[in-house]
Amino acid sequence: MSRSAYREGPAPEGFGFACVWTHARAAGDAPFTQLVVPDGCVDVVWSDWDGQVIVAGPDTGPRPAVVPAGGRMAGVRFRPGLAAPVLGVPVDAVRDGRVPLAELWGGAADALAERLGSAPDPVEVLVRAVGERVRASGVPADPLAPALVEALAGCSVRDAAARLGVSERQLRRRAIAAFGYGPKTVQRVLRFQRALRLVRAGVPAAEAAFAAGYADQAHLAHEVRALAGVTLGELVG
Repeated sequence: MSRSAYREGPAPEGFGFACVWTHARAAGDAPFTQLVVPDGCVDVVWSDWDGQVIVAGPDTGPRPAVVPAGGRMAGVRFRPGLAAPVLGVPVDAVRDGRVPLAELWGGAADALAERLGSAPDPVEVLVRAVGERVRASGVPADPLAPALVEALAGCSVRDAAARLGVSERQLRRRAIAAFGYGPKTVQRVLRFQRALRLVRAGVPAAEAAFAAGYADQAHLAHEVRALAGVTLGELVG
């Protein structure tokens, strides 16, 4: 039986959170490498082995994340497009990065890391601190972001811009600030994630490809290799 456990849980509403999560590795196990693939999200992550809090993503390609023996992690994940208020900078500033939270929050991040190191429930502390930061920022997430996610699920970038009542240029500018990359990449990553959810739910790959918006199964396989660096079978196996 594996002694490494990754678990997701629900997060409070009203802050743009998608979920909270933990990952713990038993002391007697070997280090564990988790392949992190693009999902359009930004995570605020604490790890006990270095005592750091970092901001992760959004990614445009695969990233290995190593959890050492006995290591613990806790994270808060933002839904795509909704992380900017907690960062205080456009999301493209942290694209493909693992940025120390102290670079964005200053001394408040160091104080948070100290509290997390002694907390019996690091997730609770992390959620409260990140939620308070969102509330205190006074800067709401771009209201276009959730509508863009919905629009890009079923139409082209041009049609999405028309549907949302903005120019393609304005759509690109706002998408980069909110998601970390342009609308075509947002669409690509979200389509990839839709297909993964379907396959993991037991839908055959060919059916999942069609339902997610790919031309065919070969198109899905190509995109999985491009975004994850492995085959679909290796990714979901």
